Amino acid sequence: MGNISNLPIPFLVLSFITILCALYVVTSKNPVHSVLALILTFFSISAHYVLLNAQFLAIVNLMVYAGAIMVLFLFVLMLLNLSKDSEPVKSNLWGVAAAISAGLLLVIITASFQKTGIAIMQGNAPEIGLVKNLGRVLMTEYLVPFELSGILFIAAMVGAVLLGKRDGATVQEIMNLNNDTNNA
Repeated sequence: MGNISNLPIPFLVLSFITILCALYVVTSKNPVHSVLALILTFFSISAHYVLLNAQFLAIVNLMVYAGAIMVLFLFVLMLLNLSKDSEPVKSNLWGVAAAISAGLLLVIITASFQKTGIAIMQGNAPEIGLVKNLGRVLMTEYLVPFELSGILFIAAMVGAVLLGKRDGATVQEIMNLNNDTNNA
C-alpha cells in the first residue's frame, strides 16, 4: 500500500493548488472570481497532464476548457447581469447535504484507488502520451477516419459561412471581402 511520502513534490503542490482553486470555485460568492478560479483549476490540471507525460491532453485541455469554455462562461455571466437582489434565498440544508455527499464521494474514490493508483503511477510506458506517437497512429492506422473527419469539419465551416452570409451575398463575394480586408 502506497503512502503520500512516495509521491513527487510537484505532483503534491499541483494537487494542493488544484483542490484549493476548485474549492474556491464552489465557495466564492462572486461569479467572476469563481470563473477565474476555474481557469486556474484547468491550468493546474493541464500541469498534471504534463507531469503524466500526456502533452496532447494538456494542450487540448488548455485550448478547449481554459480557452473556449471559460470565455463562454464569462460572456454568459456578463449577459446575465447577476445582482444580489435577484438571487434566490437558499437554505443551509443544501450546503450540508452537498458537503456530506462530497465527503462520501471522496471516501469511495480513495478506497477504490488505494490499490489501482499505485499500479497506474508505476506504468511501464513513459512515451504513451506523446504527440509524436499520437500522430503516428493517426497517420497510419486511422488515416481514413482522420481525413474524413477533416472533410466533415470543412463542410461544417462552409455551411456556417453559408448560413451566416449577409444580404444575399454569395460565398465568392464573402471570400473576396475577406481577401480585401486581409490585403488592407
